[in-house]
Amino acid sequence: MSVSNHKQRLRDIENTGFGPNSGVEGGRLVNPDGSNNLKKRGIPVWERTSVYHTLLRMKRSHFFFFVFFLYTSINLFFAIVYFLTGVEHLVGGDGATTFFTKFMEAFFFSSQTLTTVGYGRVAPSGMLTNSIASVESLIGILVFAVMTGLIYGRFSRPRAYLLFSPSVIIAPFKDGKALMLRVATYKNNHLTDVEASATLALHIKENGKTVTKFYPLHLELSKIQSLALSWTLVHHITEESPLFHYTKKEVAETQMEVIVTIKAFDDHFSNIVQQRTSYSYNQVVYGAKFLPMFERSADGSHTIMELDKINAYELVKFPEAVNA
Repeated sequence: MSVSNHKQRLRDIENTGFGPNSGVEGGRLVNPDGSNNLKKRGIPVWERTSVYHTLLRMKRSHFFFFVFFLYTSINLFFAIVYFLTGVEHLVGGDGATTFFTKFMEAFFFSSQTLTTVGYGRVAPSGMLTNSIASVESLIGILVFAVMTGLIYGRFSRPRAYLLFSPSVIIAPFKDGKALMLRVATYKNNHLTDVEASATLALHIKENGKTVTKFYPLHLELSKIQSLALSWTLVHHITEESPLFHYTKKEVAETQMEVIVTIKAFDDHFSNIVQQRTSYSYNQVVYGAKFLPMFERSADGSHTIMELDKINAYELVKFPEAVNA
């Protein structure tokens, strides 16, 4: 059977949510972190951006930098306001004589007001300064309430904490070959009722036009009761597989993408968690097999899993009977 006839015989997926016109796509469909490789425009940025979701999903280092930047910016703004209204209206700050010491007196008074600490050494005097201080106090209460909620939301948000192998390999399997990738949990959480699904995106020619076709990849084992150790997802490349007629060279030229989704129940959160990733064609290692990543401890009392070996593999040769 020819490759074209084989593709026509396969049943693709029509409702993936991704469009079939690959001529307008830029790079991969899904990023390694599971997010869509997509930028939206056509409406104002404040309408198409959810600040709440952005702050929840932001990297930890970026989030705390944002908190520090926001805190400093508010203090600088009110310090300038106090300075322009006159530092002499801040009772207790009379010792400041230079421009720098006056401004810093206003800045530290602003930080004490914003956080409602109020040490008492410096106090506002006059209707205008007291009004500014009361507004800043209100802003401080609101900002810290929001920041506290965001920190709790980030801390308590259920996550799968899954580590995927950076590479997907095509390895000898049974009397043929199989596409394999490895996944494991890297935190001390416990996932049960774990389900996996994989989809292959292929850019193919149809009537002289390049389109994207999506094919489900049947996994040898798509559900396990517990993800205590690593789990190798295996797609046996049989005649029913969309990859059956692809050689090593064709895999590199196809610009295919493998999208993997893991869904499980986290018994710590008592909630369902989900995580996905994708592999582009340049992450495929043809002719390799994974090496073990766990072993028995020296005293035999427990199992040791070495997470840094999740992508450990060695190159192998396919049997001559296998079309490689």
